[in-house]
Amino acid sequence: MTQVVQLEKFGLDGLRPAQRSLADPGPGQVRVRVGAVSLNYRDLMMVLGLYNPRQALPLIPCSDGAGTVVAVGAGVTAWRPGDRVMGVFAQDWLDGEVDSRCGRRTLGGPLDGMLAEEVILPDTGLVRSPDSLTDAQAACLPCAGVTAWHALVAQGGIQSGDTVLVIGTGGVSLFALQIARAHGAQVIVVSRSEEKLARAKALGAFAGIHSGTTPAWGKAVQALTGGRGVDQVVEVGGAGTLAQSIEAVRPGGRIAIIGVLSGVSSQIDLRRVLMRSVRLQGLFVGSRRMLEDLGRAVDATALVPVIDQMLPWDAVRPAFEHLASGNQFGKVVLAR
Repeated sequence: MTQVVQLEKFGLDGLRPAQRSLADPGPGQVRVRVGAVSLNYRDLMMVLGLYNPRQALPLIPCSDGAGTVVAVGAGVTAWRPGDRVMGVFAQDWLDGEVDSRCGRRTLGGPLDGMLAEEVILPDTGLVRSPDSLTDAQAACLPCAGVTAWHALVAQGGIQSGDTVLVIGTGGVSLFALQIARAHGAQVIVVSRSEEKLARAKALGAFAGIHSGTTPAWGKAVQALTGGRGVDQVVEVGGAGTLAQSIEAVRPGGRIAIIGVLSGVSSQIDLRRVLMRSVRLQGLFVGSRRMLEDLGRAVDATALVPVIDQMLPWDAVRPAFEHLASGNQFGKVVLAR
């Protein structure tokens, strides 16, 4: 048996501790003792029933986790007990471009996630944790870190001297800031908090714009870049921020559409997109290969994920409540 937290009905009240039977790993499988999980906005939406109202319950939530291999099944040669590993979000997306299969087997819904004492995953559904990170830090990489890497590196081909705009100071945005800085790019941050803007500058952002006092922040970005616009936008806001992101990007620049925090539908004047050849790129997290590449880059650059709060393993509801508040700067983590 293994201790888990499972969602028995939608809503935070539906999160309950439970025990699940866990057999020995079969052929091609690996048993992992989970040391930490990090929470994503997707996890919150899943718990509230907003991501997939038809999700079968009970469900073990949380897409991101890291821990240690404790046993391997027959035929497994890539892993051995004692290896430190991270779970891959999209279990069947090993490499290459996304296709219709990549979203069918994802941790934390529809598959059981990582909020468990131990889990069994396919040997291909794991990636080695960076040596430089703890389990709590490594647990931040599989979704938020990979999404930022996918946007800026795998799709964006970021170069030294580029200028990147990030919206907000959640997990994806701060990873984007750190990854961009590691590649020699300049970063502008938009936030509703002066305190968070100051903290973002301490991480290496060269400018910050308060969206409350400067609602037309797209024009402010243009002014900061001498009228050129930014090369890339990491767009996590969605409908409520996309028009300003289009205003902020340079001709031929790229907007990676990642989140929908401010809504899913919007009326956008497409003339600016067309006349300026702006590229709008929707992104769905990333592949196992991207997580491997990110892990190597983390070790090479000494990048340390930003953790806002690290709570004990049984503080599941307070962790989700803090994430729902929107007050976090970086990731919320549950650790043993």
